[in-house]
Amino acid sequence: MPTVADVVAALRRQPDRSAVIVDFDGTLAPIVEDPAAARPLPEVPAVLDALADRYGLVAVVSGRPAAFLQAHLGPGPLLVGLYGLERVEDDTVVVDPSVAPWAAIVDEAAAAATAELPSAVGVEHKGLSLTLHVRTAPELGDDVAAWAERAAARWGLATGAARMSTELHPPVEVDKGTVVAGLLAEARAEAACFIGDDVGDLPALAAVASFAAAGGAGYRVVVASEESAPELLAAADATVPGPSAVLDLLRALLA
Repeated sequence: MPTVADVVAALRRQPDRSAVIVDFDGTLAPIVEDPAAARPLPEVPAVLDALADRYGLVAVVSGRPAAFLQAHLGPGPLLVGLYGLERVEDDTVVVDPSVAPWAAIVDEAAAAATAELPSAVGVEHKGLSLTLHVRTAPELGDDVAAWAERAAARWGLATGAARMSTELHPPVEVDKGTVVAGLLAEARAEAACFIGDDVGDLPALAAVASFAAAGGAGYRVVVASEESAPELLAAADATVPGPSAVLDLLRALLA
């Protein structure tokens, strides 16, 4: 299994043909009880900007809205939000036109979640998607997941699992995997890594595996924790213990 040092060495070999793609929550920012309070580690924005000046592609691909990423990260990296439904282009948030009509439907689902679910459930309305958090009430996880399945059937949405949460989003063929595959192709990358921490990152890790199978130097780095799903750890080429270790890896890419 490659070490973090192997990943760094491979990407530094030819920076202008290398891609560095990272998740946000649990990767650049510590996990917190209130999602609105999440912030990247203080050095992260400057390090990402410096990486963007040196590497062929530096991107943050997250389930967060693109506007949230824009507010808390520097201008250097490409910012892709809501698993690919939004991205920042020329300082403007651009929405995938195929999902814009779903905004009103997600509004309805968010209102219903607020009215019907216990107050201990955190209802995070992201505009084009909805996340139901149970970090402060894990005993409600199964009930919330069941409610989300009923809501998905009612409004024609799709569901997804994440760390201590359940998500509802438009039923489109867009996820972190399609985003990462597209970015690597656009960048004509020869080496790449994706760093993530949650099951929503599995498609991105699969895209990097496909990139490696096609001859690229692809590395899958997972932030491991006591909450890590077994399938996530099984998909990793290397693991790190938390956002501070991710920051150390990113700093090493600049050394």
